Order: sequence, then structure tokens, then C-alpha cells
Amino acid sequence: MEQNETTPQIEQQATPASAEPAASTPEVMPSLEEMLKEAERKAQEHYDAWMYAKAEGENIRRRAVEDVSKAQKFAVERFSSEMLAVKDSLEAGLTVKTENIESFKSGMELTLKQLSSVFEKFNICEINPVGEKLDPHKHQAISMVDSDQPANTVVSVMQKGYSLNDRILRPALVLVAKAKE
Repeated sequence: MEQNETTPQIEQQATPASAEPAASTPEVMPSLEEMLKEAERKAQEHYDAWMYAKAEGENIRRRAVEDVSKAQKFAVERFSSEMLAVKDSLEAGLTVKTENIESFKSGMELTLKQLSSVFEKFNICEINPVGEKLDPHKHQAISMVDSDQPANTVVSVMQKGYSLNDRILRPALVLVAKAKE
């Protein structure tokens, strides 16, 4: 009989335990109205976050446009300040009253050295291709002349070319050798 007595006790304990969650489930589950309010609150949070991200993106884009504009506007500022020294030297050379051509020439040579150092500082390189093969990317052939040099070789330079950081600013104007007949 001991077995029968324990069995009903187990059943009695099981019944109240299983009935208890069923009774508490309606209390824990929020009403449809509360669920709707929670969903609306989350939707508003997401909308606010999206609007903030959109505004931040617009601000970043606007600042980038301003930065590019400023960079373009002031890109030559450092170069320009260096060139002012060259201009000052030229003006000073013109104001000196000299009867000696040699002193005038030496002043001009110093100014040319000053200009060359500015070019070097800013990676502006001279293209003087005498004796090189014609390169249409760096040279512009003006004419072909008879020469002892191989065909399409630069014989003389009419105007030097210049490059800035390996980008051609101005091609060299050159005369090239004709092919021998």
C-alpha cells in the first residue's frame, strides 16, 4: 500500500506545478495594445537612428566637398610662396644699374638656379631629350631633318618640356632625324 500512497502524492504535486504556469501565462504575456506600443517605440527608435545616420552621411559628404574645394583652391599656395622669392630676385636684378654685362648675367644665373631649386623641390623635371628616341608621350616632333643619327632620334630641342611627378606638363618640341634613303 505504500506504493499507492506515494503515487497519488506525485500526481498531486505534478498537477499543481503544471497548473501554475498555465495560470501565470496570461499574466506574463503582454496585451496586444502593449505589444503594439512596444513595436511603435522600436520603429521610432529605428527611424531616429536612420535619420541620424542619414544626416551624418550628408555632413560627411558636405565636409568632403569643402575639403576638396579648399585643397584645389590652396594647392599651389606653397609653390606660389616659393616663386615669390624668384620674382623678387628678378625685380632686384632689373633695378640694379650696371654697365657690366657680366654682373647682370651672373645675377640672372643666380635667379635661374633659384628657380631650378624651386622646380626640384616640387618635382618639376625638365625634359631635354637630345639623342633619345622619339617618345610621343614626352616629345612633340615639329619637323624631320637629315642627320647621321638613327631614324626617329631627337636631333635638337626647340623648346624643353616639363613633367610634374612623372606627369607631362608640356611636351618637348623637337626636331627628329629622318630615315636614311
